[in-house]
Amino acid sequence: MPRIVTGACIGKKHGDCAEVCPTECFFDLGDMLVINPDDCIDCAACEDACPENAIFADDESDAKWIKINAEADFGSLKQIFSKDDIVR
Repeated sequence: MPRIVTGACIGKKHGDCAEVCPTECFFDLGDMLVINPDDCIDCAACEDACPENAIFADDESDAKWIKINAEADFGSLKQIFSKDDIVR
């Protein structure tokens, strides 16, 4: 089960999560980050690193946020590896 970024990330995008992600599955959706569920290995490192408490397991997330993460166009979004990759 992958991790899901939820609404608490909107307008925040700290990037702590991306810096600890071993599979580099974070992408910039504009006002928030999202996780590519196909690449997430469910290690939960990002959940612990998130200062906004915006990341949860998909079985603990609202369907709205699961859909937003799952249906993001990862081919056209900027991949985020560190805080320095985030444009504010």
